[in-house]
Amino acid sequence: MVAEGIARIQEGSKTVRARLIDHPLYSRLQTLEDVQQFMETHVFAVWDFMSLLKVLQRGLTCVSVPWVPAGNATTRYLINEIVTGEESDLDEEGNRMSHFELYLKAMKEAGCNTHSITSFIDQITKGISVQEALSIKDIPEGARTFVQHTFSVVDLGELHEQAAVFTFGREDLIPGMFLELVRELEERFPGKLSTFLYYLERHIEVDGDHHAHLAYQMTEELCGNDEQKWEEATKAVNEALNARIALWDSIRS
Repeated sequence: MVAEGIARIQEGSKTVRARLIDHPLYSRLQTLEDVQQFMETHVFAVWDFMSLLKVLQRGLTCVSVPWVPAGNATTRYLINEIVTGEESDLDEEGNRMSHFELYLKAMKEAGCNTHSITSFIDQITKGISVQEALSIKDIPEGARTFVQHTFSVVDLGELHEQAAVFTFGREDLIPGMFLELVRELEERFPGKLSTFLYYLERHIEVDGDHHAHLAYQMTEELCGNDEQKWEEATKAVNEALNARIALWDSIRS
């Protein structure tokens, strides 16, 4: 059942996934301004990905004091390994930073407007709720809707649903065509997209290999041989992929 469950999610989400991979947005990113607009919206998905990751860590490990052994040691290892890579990876110069911080660095290099995301993070840092912080007027509407969907999973989803969305709804979704377009634009605008290109390549390298393997194992551990959990996981993945399609639809180039 476990191995069949992973295949079932893949089969049950392949139609929506294909729509996402083949989304026309990628081919429309032809200028530096197009990429800037894309990044100014996409950065919110990069940020809320980290919250999805941390809610899994909170649910699968002990993150409070005093510490007590919590959950299954295998899933503890899997989620902590992923968190380490996402929160403290290396940039192209060997400096430690999270993937979100790396993305912000790429935005600044590309000449993006970072006001909406930095204002949003400032509000969150001050203890303002996500829902209230999303009311900042210059947050792209598509980003606002996407974050709201992610936090419905964070706040209301079961652990197996959160793990499935993390594994199949957020990872390994960068088509090769998009990478080639960014490489071409970097050649046309030297020094503007090198960090963004590094981010994409690093994301593919880490998420498409090591993290993907760990995330599959985590989903398998959480769903086990429970038929209903596999059904719920598949449904949650399709909803997450449709939310990403809506996010891409909202970006007009």
